[in-house]
Amino acid sequence: MDEAGLIRAAQDGDLNAFNRLVLAYQEMALNQAYRLIGELEAAEDATQEAFISAYRNLGSYRGGSFRGWILRIVTNACYDELRRRKRRPTTPLEPLDADDEEIESPSWLADPGESPEEHAVRAELSDAIQDCLEGLPEDFRAVVVCVDLQGLDYSETSQAVGTPIGTVKSRLSRARLKLRECLQGVWELLPASFRLVNEETP
Repeated sequence: MDEAGLIRAAQDGDLNAFNRLVLAYQEMALNQAYRLIGELEAAEDATQEAFISAYRNLGSYRGGSFRGWILRIVTNACYDELRRRKRRPTTPLEPLDADDEEIESPSWLADPGESPEEHAVRAELSDAIQDCLEGLPEDFRAVVVCVDLQGLDYSETSQAVGTPIGTVKSRLSRARLKLRECLQGVWELLPASFRLVNEETP
């Protein structure tokens, strides 16, 4: 994908070019929103709002990491939703399918090649991670989602959450410590590469 060319075309009003950018980043954006909000339907709404906002504000993009820029808009949309929830608390509902049956885990987290046992482990781990993420302060949650779940580097994460790199590193270290403590009960479910035992920079 010629990202730079698509961005230039989109800034010139080419909607098809912008749609190709959306397709490239929508899964990452939805994952970010779901991990920050914890509810699939609200995450989908926040992601949609974020891409609408991104299209309207393409002129403000001045280079650098485009995915960092997109995730900054997604993160802000999630913060807006979380603030609305604090003003008007509601009882969270699990995602439902077309038959109004509770969905154990969002479909986009599942690997169609998994065995039922593997899927069950993934679902259990996903739920445990989400519970622990929701126990973090919003600013801690945002940096750990960006770095450890989305794979952004410190510079991109700084752009995505709107804080200096030094603050990102500090929040990430503290967030990892809190997550490690929270995940002690499901330690055996964690892949070795995600067990957060190594605090070296990525």
